[in-house]
Amino acid sequence: MPTVHDSFCRFCHAGCAIKVTVENGRAVKVIGNKDNPIYHGYTCAKGRALPEQHAHPERLLHSQKRGADGRHHPIASGLAMDEIADKIARIVERHGPRSVALYTGTFSLPYPAATPLAHAWLGSLGSPMLFTSATIDQPGKMIAPALHGTWQGGARDFDSADVWMFVGANPTISKSIGIPCMNPGKHLHDAVQRGIQLVVIDPRRSELARVAAIHLQPRPGEDPTILAGMLRLILDEGLGDREFLARNARGHETLRRAIEPFTPDYVERRADVRAADLLRAARLYASSTNGGANAGTGPNMAPRGALTEYLLLALKTVCGHYKRAGERISNPNVFQPRARAKAQPSNPTPGWGFGEQIRVRNLTNTASGLPTAALADEILLPGEGQVRVLISVGGNPMAAWPDQRKTYEAMKALELNITLDIKMSATAKVADYVIAPKLSLEVPSITLPTESLTPYAMGYPAPYGQYTPAIVEPPPGSDLLEEWEFFYGLAQRMKLPLSLAAAYEWGPDHADPVRTELDLEKKPTTDDVLEILTKGARVPLAEVKRHPEGKIFDDPTAIVEPADPDCDARLELADPTMIGELAEIAGEPIAPDAKYPFHLISRRLPDVHNSAGRDIAKLVRKYNYNPAFMNPFDISKLGLAKGDLVEISSDHDTILGVVEPEAEIRRGVVSMPHCFGDLPTPENDLKTREIGSNTGRLSSVERDYDPYTGIPRMSAIPVAVSRA
Repeated sequence: MPTVHDSFCRFCHAGCAIKVTVENGRAVKVIGNKDNPIYHGYTCAKGRALPEQHAHPERLLHSQKRGADGRHHPIASGLAMDEIADKIARIVERHGPRSVALYTGTFSLPYPAATPLAHAWLGSLGSPMLFTSATIDQPGKMIAPALHGTWQGGARDFDSADVWMFVGANPTISKSIGIPCMNPGKHLHDAVQRGIQLVVIDPRRSELARVAAIHLQPRPGEDPTILAGMLRLILDEGLGDREFLARNARGHETLRRAIEPFTPDYVERRADVRAADLLRAARLYASSTNGGANAGTGPNMAPRGALTEYLLLALKTVCGHYKRAGERISNPNVFQPRARAKAQPSNPTPGWGFGEQIRVRNLTNTASGLPTAALADEILLPGEGQVRVLISVGGNPMAAWPDQRKTYEAMKALELNITLDIKMSATAKVADYVIAPKLSLEVPSITLPTESLTPYAMGYPAPYGQYTPAIVEPPPGSDLLEEWEFFYGLAQRMKLPLSLAAAYEWGPDHADPVRTELDLEKKPTTDDVLEILTKGARVPLAEVKRHPEGKIFDDPTAIVEPADPDCDARLELADPTMIGELAEIAGEPIAPDAKYPFHLISRRLPDVHNSAGRDIAKLVRKYNYNPAFMNPFDISKLGLAKGDLVEISSDHDTILGVVEPEAEIRRGVVSMPHCFGDLPTPENDLKTREIGSNTGRLSSVERDYDPYTGIPRMSAIPVAVSRA
């Protein structure tokens, strides 16, 4: 007989509460839990396709090893760990711990035990070479707060705000940034009904832009220009919260001088938005202290992404868009220690220039982590410190990293290339070992990862928590590991101690992290690891387990406390590096590039998540490739038609695309989802209509890159378009 189980989806970070129907040991149906207090029954097509993902015919049920013939063959997981541990030990003996690097991608996040164990193993090995997708995705979200400082009281809440601005974000599709990702359509609908006024800056009239009070549709890459122009107008007219600004910030006059060139006329000429619309947007945004602003992935992947995020923080500070003493803390945490908030600033901290020194382009560690865009060079560059071993967890470097051809050469040059993946992805195809992991419904989990995203406007709008046990067993005859078990197994074999910190980072009151040494003789269960990670949590894991459908663990006493009487910290409005970037923009010529008259921008499709989901038939019924969306006027002017194959060329490389008209895109723009395609071979290029193309191939990591995070121009890329 079928049985129905409570769980939550782990296809992306949103963690939607679901009901899973299990029959004969297999998940056969997934629906949303309509009684859930946060999600209200919401699921997307990806979550409802979990049964197809688990039963996919191409899913790896056994780990793989590349043989002497270059082909992959099944290998027992225990034997794979034996061999990998031995090979890593030998390489470290010859070349030192820095020769081993770890890359954790987007899909490591929903598995809360995976990343801490991976980090603990690498740290015990003694290697500093930890890379994540953060520095090729949204590094500005960590760099900007470091340079600007943070408001300890927290940002305003979207669900009660009067005004909100979105820059290159489309939360109803991406399920992230600004609007709570738990049923974002409902949150947006309720906010619009309540009367919220939205300002949207996006070269495309997105789903969000259609309900905006003001939509600015600029040339791609001009977000800093527009935001500087808005700041100038707000300061010129004395708008915003002058009392908050005077009491809590510094650098106001230096910022004012830096944005002087960004007049409405200059912004209109450079960004191609009407001066009158810019004025309306600035006045609307500054009309209330109960507001906020967020930028999406695209602006962070475009040039000067950190400056975009920094100027957004400056706008929030000038307008006082922060919580004050006596207001409620929206999410005082569940699985982490009880959040405390004070109505005062924290001083800036370094954004880069510390930690490990990268051997190319004068790059260092940053507030967003080591520069992933430099990892291919660290692999290819001979000499002391060369990376010779790479372990990829929850990521697909061949699909996600910029400069795909260089990435391909780096993957092939590794002495030992290991990836943990559910299928033979592009990265798996060039790996020496592919470790086959269990999938979400086969493992217990908690919503700690989503909770941890709250400071980045992607977490819960309330103290919500859920635990799920494993719902189904792995397929009969399979040999699968949880990701954390792989690193635990390596530690056992290499006799490396493992120490885990609770609640991801901090113990109570931001004291030293609460750490636990794992017993390498007696293997813990996943629940044991989750208990360790939630030591010191506001709500004990045992209590969360008592509510299998998920629960809001409210705390009416959680309020923003008054500022310390002796607090002299200030938010920084004039970081020298950011002010320097404003001067560079103001000094640049305003002239279109005749050779590359279009700009390619990144976007998302609703039913795939980066490179995941493209192999599930029900998710790609409309597109199994990434179309080159263009304005119909541009298509006609080029003598093209819907479905034509085109060459899209940057100054670095060329990819193929399939033309798709979309009237909502401004002229001169090509809009394509990223992370499509496969290995950069002529054979795969001929499969554009089946697998799409990799837009990362158009970016060079060696030029036009951010000088602190190393991220190259991955959106707003100047390109030429012609018939293939």
